Amino acid sequence: PTRKLTGTAGIAALILTVSTALVHFWMNSIGLLIAIKMNAIHLGTLMAIIFLFYPAFSRSPREHPSIPDWTLAAASLGCMFWLLFTYDRLLQTNLQATFADLAVAVATMALLVEASRRSVGLPLTVLSLFFLAYTRIGPYFPGLFAHRGFNWERIIIRMALTDQGIYGVTLMVSSSYVFMFILFGAFLAASRTSEFFNDFSLALAGRYRGGPAKVAVVASALMGSISGSAQANVATTGAFTIPLMKRVGYMPHFAGAVEAAASTGGILMPPIMGAAAFIMSTFLGIPYVKIMIAGFTPAFLYYLAIMFMVDLRAKKKGLKGMEASELPSLKAAMLDKGHMVIPLVLIIYLLVVGYTPLYSAFIGLFGIILVSSLKKSTRMGIRDVIAALDSGTRSAAPVGISCAIVGFIVGAVGMTGLGQVIAMNIIMFAGGKLWAALILCMVAAIILGMGLPATPCYIITATIAAPALQQMGVHPLAAHFFAFYYGTMSAIVPPVALTSYTAAGLAGAKPFRVAVSALGLALSGLLLPYLFVYNPDLLFIDFILPKYLLDLATAGLGIFSLSCGVIGMMKRDMPFWERLLFA
Repeated sequence: PTRKLTGTAGIAALILTVSTALVHFWMNSIGLLIAIKMNAIHLGTLMAIIFLFYPAFSRSPREHPSIPDWTLAAASLGCMFWLLFTYDRLLQTNLQATFADLAVAVATMALLVEASRRSVGLPLTVLSLFFLAYTRIGPYFPGLFAHRGFNWERIIIRMALTDQGIYGVTLMVSSSYVFMFILFGAFLAASRTSEFFNDFSLALAGRYRGGPAKVAVVASALMGSISGSAQANVATTGAFTIPLMKRVGYMPHFAGAVEAAASTGGILMPPIMGAAAFIMSTFLGIPYVKIMIAGFTPAFLYYLAIMFMVDLRAKKKGLKGMEASELPSLKAAMLDKGHMVIPLVLIIYLLVVGYTPLYSAFIGLFGIILVSSLKKSTRMGIRDVIAALDSGTRSAAPVGISCAIVGFIVGAVGMTGLGQVIAMNIIMFAGGKLWAALILCMVAAIILGMGLPATPCYIITATIAAPALQQMGVHPLAAHFFAFYYGTMSAIVPPVALTSYTAAGLAGAKPFRVAVSALGLALSGLLLPYLFVYNPDLLFIDFILPKYLLDLATAGLGIFSLSCGVIGMMKRDMPFWERLLFA
């Protein structure tokens, strides 16, 4: 849990977060900065925010930052300013770094490691440090994994003084697209758009059997499409939907599982699919709109599967929908806050007609402020704007830190050629068989994803496993979507299922039981990547309408069959052999 700062410390922290947001507005619009300086500002300010809001240990003070926290925050800003003022000299001297430059670079790396430990967790931090060490001690590794090794000076310069390490492409995407779209989500929340999504979902699905579970699916899809964070999605919609599910008769662990599975899918839902989708666009060098269009059918199939499962579960348990008197009017919901959908529609339109994601995010942000002023119930005052800038910046901080720490892995792979070695080994172990290579990549992604957020898990899998699939003839977009899906699914795969644990806290259920149930509900999500690798038309690759419709129909039939097998219900309760046959 993060600190809730008050008093002088709260004011200082608020000035820092709001200033950070405004600086990012400037950098991404009229500020003419080269990428590495922009990334330095992004990293320095976010590290300072992490040190103020995230306690170092469980026994650290929760009400205010300690003196070491203030010191580390100041050091983060100091390292940022050093790079800003000295990088031109480094360029002029072809990166001939002085002792002071190297010392600041090492300090930046150490600060990043500590910020990552606090905000992202130990698994990613330790993995990144392992890759960093690998660049130095490579000669001592066995067989194909050995390399000639690099001295520490070269490693430090590459990792912390160039755009090939922590200031690389992943942090560049975080400092631009990701930050601006997270702010967009924060402004939507501040204008009470989430209330509209909840009312709209209730009016649309609440009256059907097991209604609140279907409300959770619809609301999580809508909120997830703009938040890009599974855990934020659970916290936003779960606080509203989980009590409703429990009230109509769902067991607490199942209610939490529905919310966890539905919220995880929000990262897969266009138009805004989280940081990983923007990074994918940069890795592949294709417009983001192609990523957005490709993501539509898999996301539809994923949510269709969860809807099948909650409906069959409600039928199995004899659960009813909510009473008409408990439901809001769809017409009233549309008239009250329906206009807040306009900025989201505007962003989709701008992306489809060819504007950049950055430009679309800017227009969307100003669109929210303008459209929200049309009704008193949604109008944003100056306090609402400040609160949105503050919450958006704090939400972006752990995402930016994870994108930075992954730079150690990306940099190490680039220096050592490890990606090609692993790709070659995957192909060799698979015996040239694509299905075997897919299973190996899936297992690797799931193992890597245990404890990693979706974005760094995607980056690592895309860096290491996607090249192997591409060498075996898989379309690059399908290979990266394969990595993207398994990076996302890591949020609900036990034993480290972070989204399920968040939902368990809201449901008052045992976390592991919620995680196992959520994995069952999201089982289709673990099979979908195989579908679109073998049928790339589902990603609108080499699109032919008759084949697309046939593949969509058979995929839907398969998902329904799997849902019947998992829940054990169709027209009646199924015996075990029927469940197995359907599955």
